[in-house]
Amino acid sequence: MVKFSGYSLTSSFTPFHSVMLKKQRIFSALDLYINNSTKSRRKPSVFANKHQPRNIKTHTEMGAEQYRPPLFSVAPMMDWTDNHYRTVARIISKHAWLYTEMLAAETIVHQQGDLDRFLAFSPEQHPIVLQIGGNNLDSIAKATQLANSYGYDEINLNCGCPSPKVAGHGCFGVRLMLDPKFVGEAMSVIAANTDVPVSVKCRIGLDDHDSYNELCDFIYKVSSLSPTKHFIIHSRKALLNGISPADNRRIPPLKYEYYYALLRDFPDLRFTINGGINCVDEVNAALREGAHGVMVGRAAYNYLWNTLAHVDSAIYGAPSSGLTRRQVLEQYQIYGDAVLGTFGNSRPNIRDLIKPLFGFFHSEPGNNLWKRRADAAFQMKNITVR
Repeated sequence: MVKFSGYSLTSSFTPFHSVMLKKQRIFSALDLYINNSTKSRRKPSVFANKHQPRNIKTHTEMGAEQYRPPLFSVAPMMDWTDNHYRTVARIISKHAWLYTEMLAAETIVHQQGDLDRFLAFSPEQHPIVLQIGGNNLDSIAKATQLANSYGYDEINLNCGCPSPKVAGHGCFGVRLMLDPKFVGEAMSVIAANTDVPVSVKCRIGLDDHDSYNELCDFIYKVSSLSPTKHFIIHSRKALLNGISPADNRRIPPLKYEYYYALLRDFPDLRFTINGGINCVDEVNAALREGAHGVMVGRAAYNYLWNTLAHVDSAIYGAPSSGLTRRQVLEQYQIYGDAVLGTFGNSRPNIRDLIKPLFGFFHSEPGNNLWKRRADAAFQMKNITVR
């Protein structure tokens, strides 16, 4: 294990208290992002050789460098950040980075005849990151190849999901943090099969493997064995003792000090902070403390308008779209009418399409009435696909 004995985690920290100490190099988020996006395309390690295809066909014109840096991103969330959510999210914010929900590499490989259902997205959703999960190098390589033609801007490996189905029976997700050598190999395989940047999303540890030195060991090995230069750090450890994924987002304490220490100890890498950040003001607070980027999860879904409507202007300093909520709904209706029932068996149905909108009027008068009436209407038997 790599020892970082020169570092002490004894200071007291408020949620966004700076630990950017004297020797820390100061980077602008934009410069660091551009420099490391270029570095991530260097020659892959020897681990990737047998998985490297003869000819990679990718949409290199969709490279991430043409977009603003991921100062704000929406976390990948199973059953939440689907095509419908991403469509309405992009109508609201033009610059937030969007992630797919995690797709198992095995699913992509075994669904080659129906890939559009899992991988297709509209061009308006850029910048967008595909998150995959898995523990088989051949499947990871093949899934990456199959995804290339869709033109994602980055490919991310899930090393943070604590779900029993994923980290338990599936033996991937956060359990991969116990095997940084394999993660390094997997990231080399992904990089060898795509022309876009690659990244890892992980926790700060799991169960009793939760020391700062162990986290550093994971980061060091993965970044040394692969072209990975971007890590998204959920600042909680995971507990694999049978508690639910929801409890894993609540019970383990947040340790932001680990995140900010990584900024100092790995100055050539990019780190995005995740966990417990619920509004634009908190995002900006983290960025002021030196965070390279901030990822927001449930708040970006449950408080869709209240969160995303302020991202472009308050975080990126870009002009607001000026759209009202009514105009957003009118644009989303056009999308909904176009995709309703397109995958057969009445899917997506109206409930699928309206799901991202249940929190659209959060904190507004009449919000609860809107949700109750909408939910009751969608259960009516006379609603059919046109």
